[in-house]
Amino acid sequence: QVQLVESGGGLVQAGGSLRLSCAASGRTFSNYAVGWFRQAPGKEREFVAAISWSPGITAYADSVKGRFTISRDNAKNTVYLQMNSLKPEDTAVYSCAAGQTARRIATMYDYWGQGTQVTVSS
Repeated sequence: QVQLVESGGGLVQAGGSLRLSCAASGRTFSNYAVGWFRQAPGKEREFVAAISWSPGITAYADSVKGRFTISRDNAKNTVYLQMNSLKPEDTAVYSCAAGQTARRIATMYDYWGQGTQVTVSS
């Protein structure tokens, strides 16, 4: 089992930045790929970014490419999502997930956190 806890969400103005953290406990976190997903009210969950377990290959949704950066610190059992140049359309609940491979499909992940709210005001 892997337990995931997200933090770092909040309210920010358009153009601002936030850094989300996904802290893991349980099984060896460094063996897992981690993805970030988001879900806005009335919309389906969508892929944001993912990072493999090693050597840290990353993937991004087109909508966030160039603005968001995913990284991991295996010594701290934590994955980060640095979000810059935030837009109102980035408003959503952001959740991290752990799985065997870094995929864009939510069902490919085995463990999920509870999520953290990100609200971007215009």
